[in-house]
Amino acid sequence: MLPVDEIRLNFNPASLMLLNAVLAFLMFGIALDTRVDDFRRVAKMPWAMAVGIAAQFIVLPAVTFVLTLLLGVGPSIALGMILVACCPPGNVSNILTHRARGNVALSVSMTAISNAIAIVAMPLNFAFWGGMHPTAAPLLKTIELDPLEMVGHIVAIIGLPFVLGLACAHQLPRLTQRVKKAVRIISFLALIGFILGAIAGNWRFFLDYVGLVLLAVALHDALAFGTGYLCARATGLQDYDRRAVSIEVGIRNAGLGLVVIFSFFGGLGGMAVVAGVWGFWDIIAGLALASWWGRKDPAGAPAVALGERA
Repeated sequence: MLPVDEIRLNFNPASLMLLNAVLAFLMFGIALDTRVDDFRRVAKMPWAMAVGIAAQFIVLPAVTFVLTLLLGVGPSIALGMILVACCPPGNVSNILTHRARGNVALSVSMTAISNAIAIVAMPLNFAFWGGMHPTAAPLLKTIELDPLEMVGHIVAIIGLPFVLGLACAHQLPRLTQRVKKAVRIISFLALIGFILGAIAGNWRFFLDYVGLVLLAVALHDALAFGTGYLCARATGLQDYDRRAVSIEVGIRNAGLGLVVIFSFFGGLGGMAVVAGVWGFWDIIAGLALASWWGRKDPAGAPAVALGERA
């Protein structure tokens, strides 16, 4: 069995183009569910928003970096964990926040703003932490990753579809209202289908190497949720807001991670296995956490929010 850092998963160019299109469609669906009012809410909850954004883009990548050192994982696995930590959240976080009886308005606003920030922050964050890693940095240098090239790629598959979706939601509200649920469901199922396809097409590799990354992914995912919760609690946020921040920080868009891995790293083994396993484990863990939280009323929730969920 080859070392995980030496394998390359199979994913042909046509499939990659289709995956890019699916991810762009997913971002379009997120934008259809976003309104200008979502951004205006930031002015009403600046502290909670600042805590959530800082936890995602500053604390989580730093904590992930330390975790890779403590676990002593291989270079490609470390790069995969760092890349996932640098990804923005997906709109499943909004669904899970609602199930957890958390602040959905904060969750939606954080998702929208985090995805906008990630266009620039994700490649720069990844280049910074990956470049600092003692074992992963040499691997990163051999690939000669250009952060500006990654920015351009992310603008194409996140930025443009997001702006287009915002424009449609603003200019065509009735049509948006009719199609947004279907768009969200179809795009999410298509993304899950592609993750399944990537795993099925490389089933032997996943069977051989999943044991190496499963524990790391489980610990990393728990740490991501915990990072969001502890940052929110340490900064004095109410339980209602803490639930939203925890889920926003814990849920990462592993589909975007796979696109970056196949586009820039040739399907590098450890990275791809980490992103593939994360895509499923993250949702399972998030659903379990949201269901547990949903059993009790959150402190600090407005009466109308409690009434809506009664």
